[in-house]
Amino acid sequence: MLLELRDLHVHYGSTHAVRGAGITVSAGEVVCLLGPNGAGKTSVLRAVSGLVPSEGAITFDGQDVRGWSPARLARAGLIHVPEGRHVFPTLSVHENLQMGDVARAGRAARYGYDDVYDLLPALRRLRRRNGYALSGGEQQMVALGRALIAAPRLLLLDEPSLGLSPAVTATVYEALRAVAAETPILLVEQKTSDALDLADRGVVLVAGEIVLRGAADELVDRQAMVASYLGQRDAQPGTSPSLQRSS
Repeated sequence: MLLELRDLHVHYGSTHAVRGAGITVSAGEVVCLLGPNGAGKTSVLRAVSGLVPSEGAITFDGQDVRGWSPARLARAGLIHVPEGRHVFPTLSVHENLQMGDVARAGRAARYGYDDVYDLLPALRRLRRRNGYALSGGEQQMVALGRALIAAPRLLLLDEPSLGLSPAVTATVYEALRAVAAETPILLVEQKTSDALDLADRGVVLVAGEIVLRGAADELVDRQAMVASYLGQRDAQPGTSPSLQRSS
């Protein structure tokens, strides 16, 4: 077990954003977190990477890491690509990628610069362009590439397809399929079909609580039930609610 969350709670003032979540990610596994807006998905990632206070247990590679700083967690190999990309606007694409070496902190590199450019070929021709001049899709590719340079032992991805065109989303997910062959991923995504196509397992959160979990193919087979939890009005009736429910 690479990551284990037990009875995780996150509060923002009087708002109880995550309510007793239990989530695991094993080595070689991709787990996706699904749910409507405000379900607590991003808060789970932010708690894991030390960006918000939390209650409960967070164990990474056998160590209790709750209370560790984000920098210490990154140096341990827990690399977070947050929603919104957050590239350095006055640095070039290549300089942005080089910032991943800071978080790598001397660990053996899994991905070199050429590997990133091969995975995300659009970046090769942009390598000298500054971050502020990139489109949203280009910024997302830079953020992902920088995370790979950091040699993640676990990659946390928050809404990698948010605001992207279908063509760019396809490029990002093609790269992620190659990454997933070597690197465990905990993924937050609104595009259910893309997430479940990549993932081994899925977890559905509603109002901070886990309401459904199962293997990705089981969730695909019960898309209408998943859609009903996500508030998607085009859900079709008639699917069997036989997946494991979480109390």
